Amino acid sequence: MSKPLENLDEVLKSHKLSQEEYAHILEILDGRHPNIVELGIFSAMWSEHCSYKSSKKYLNGFPTKAPWVIQGPGENAGVIDIGGGMAAVFKMESHNHPSFIEPYQGAATGVGGILRDVFTMGARPVANMNALRFGNIVNKDKTAKYQRHLVKGVTEGIGGYGNCMGVPTIGGEVSFDESYNGNILVNAFALGLCKSDEIFLGIAEGIGNSVMYVGSKTGRDGLGGAVMSSDSFTEESKSLRPTVQVGDPFIEKLLLEACLELFKTEDVVVGIQDMGAAGLTSSAFEMAGKSGAGMIMNLDQVPAREEGMTPYDFMLSESQERMLICAKKGKEQEIIDIFEKWDLDVAVVGEVTDTGRMELFWHGDKVCDMPIAPVSEEAPILDRPTARPKYLDEIAGKTIDSYEKVDNQVAFEKLVGSMEVVDKAWIYEQYDSMVQTNTTKAPGSLDASCIRVKENGKALAMSSDCNPRYCYIDPEKGGALAVMESGRNVAMSGARPLSITDCLNFGNPENPEVMWQFAQACEGIKEACTELNTPVVSGNVSLYNETNGISVFPTPAIAMVGLNDDEKRVLPSVFQEDENHLVLIGETGKAFGGSLYIKELFGETVGSLADIDYTKELRLWELVIEANKKGLLESAKDLSSGGIAIALAKMAAVSSRGVVAGIRLEDKRSLFDESQSRAILEVSSKENLEAVIEMAQGLGLKTDIIGKVGGDVVKINDVEMKLETLKSIYFNSFKEVVEQDI
Repeated sequence: MSKPLENLDEVLKSHKLSQEEYAHILEILDGRHPNIVELGIFSAMWSEHCSYKSSKKYLNGFPTKAPWVIQGPGENAGVIDIGGGMAAVFKMESHNHPSFIEPYQGAATGVGGILRDVFTMGARPVANMNALRFGNIVNKDKTAKYQRHLVKGVTEGIGGYGNCMGVPTIGGEVSFDESYNGNILVNAFALGLCKSDEIFLGIAEGIGNSVMYVGSKTGRDGLGGAVMSSDSFTEESKSLRPTVQVGDPFIEKLLLEACLELFKTEDVVVGIQDMGAAGLTSSAFEMAGKSGAGMIMNLDQVPAREEGMTPYDFMLSESQERMLICAKKGKEQEIIDIFEKWDLDVAVVGEVTDTGRMELFWHGDKVCDMPIAPVSEEAPILDRPTARPKYLDEIAGKTIDSYEKVDNQVAFEKLVGSMEVVDKAWIYEQYDSMVQTNTTKAPGSLDASCIRVKENGKALAMSSDCNPRYCYIDPEKGGALAVMESGRNVAMSGARPLSITDCLNFGNPENPEVMWQFAQACEGIKEACTELNTPVVSGNVSLYNETNGISVFPTPAIAMVGLNDDEKRVLPSVFQEDENHLVLIGETGKAFGGSLYIKELFGETVGSLADIDYTKELRLWELVIEANKKGLLESAKDLSSGGIAIALAKMAAVSSRGVVAGIRLEDKRSLFDESQSRAILEVSSKENLEAVIEMAQGLGLKTDIIGKVGGDVVKINDVEMKLETLKSIYFNSFKEVVEQDI
């Protein structure tokens, strides 16, 4: 009879395993106590990061199917058909905890990991985006100074890795709120292209087939990273640097090219899996688990970077730029030749068996023998308690009328200089957005980002969106609105929204109020994806974004991908010509729940959200997509944070063209209202204007002709600012704030 490990309670605590989970481990091992290697494997596979044990219950109902979906959740990335025999492969991932501890490497390896997820599927990455959330960067205090340090480190990390890989970073979003002071969020998105019949999956099958290791050598960096990301932060967390991986984009570039060459070599690869969170453990268990096969691995054959490494180190290291391949028996030398040509490590480390067990050997001694299926399939699915947050009762009843009236001019000047609104060129100019020469709508050009697809003459549009203030006051509607907003941005470029990937960032799931927020947000996402016919094809959950008991705002970041049938018809989102007409589509009300207006002027996130009208939203998309196909539109911009006033101000600043607009409003302050399903369309001739209005009215959409482009001022109702002043605020404010410590 085996003995339990010494100091078992301490060992379990350090591996984030409960007594109940340990009892289940004993059952799986037929009453035998696990050794430290086996315990480490259970710990990683059953971590929140790998098993989704708190979230799985709520993810199961996501819509995942549509005629254009080739591969939904469960693989390295999702895949959709984009016509002409081509497919788009994409996913979004979080690297929040590592980026807070070590911003450069945390963000860099987040980019590296998501790129591997895409090219592991057989696709060449062609576009990156990111969704970044930071705390207050404006103040003079220690917290704001540290946040500015994080902005710099994260930006350099993303730029450093993406630029070296030769993959353009074409867009994304950056937002700021005090709720992220203790935990920033770094979500990385990548999209790749491949032929729709040349997709590779992460599976190991075929008895006697070889298991091969390729890429960088394994070191101790990132040891326990998946487990670390499954816990909250305290002040001591900044000492967790050893759990942060270190990336090498030049090795990854070689790995990318080697893998793409490998995929072109016929009949050698059965399956391939990126070694991401939990490294060799998760990749081996997931690959064998998908087919019900067993696996033998000789850990002493794994290329090592450091002296004295143990089987535990090899299984739990999260060293970057590594892959596990299941190779056809007899084809090993062909694979070895390819990877050696690219100057990468490659080794046969094991083989596929029919036992259904993972057997690990170390210099001939068996150091692990455990069944694969229960480890990968019997991770606890927790039904954590949920409770509606008490704070909702305090904030729900507040409206804009709860505050003193502020002159619109004063409000405009405050909002237009907000860190939420101003241009983030300081960030995106550190990214190469034009490499590969396919970017047609680059960062800073508002709404969605676009690339052309040379292979089929079409264009892909993508947008990452989430308004955490909406999610804080109403997680269900906030989650739905994140889907809607990302879809609307894509539609504004003339593309039809097709599918989403998500990154669900929440606080501590052991807090019933956080779990309630998560459950509600998932319901909202399900509803919106169903109603808008944009299924979920991939995604990621990041929990425990909490420091010293304070959780981040619920932040379900949504990245939407859409298809434009004609690469020459990508619609801009900024003014194109003086004297062009402007039409406001949609109804403006008095929607100020979670608004930028109340946040900037009164420092609060309060209120409630109006009911969502999916029919109206879909009709708005239809209007813009179809009017664009007919060549009736010059530009289109959706209305979101800050309402009409801020949308027009952004269009004016980026295009360097003034505007004079007048909108009939029942309440003057509705210039900043955030009613949904609205857009500003720019139209050239009177004939086109009449045609667009007729189309809109045919769809039952409200239209208002509000003004014209041109001049050297921005005048909107009772708000006025010289164009040069506006541009100075819009383009210089962020740089001044973020560089104030230099």
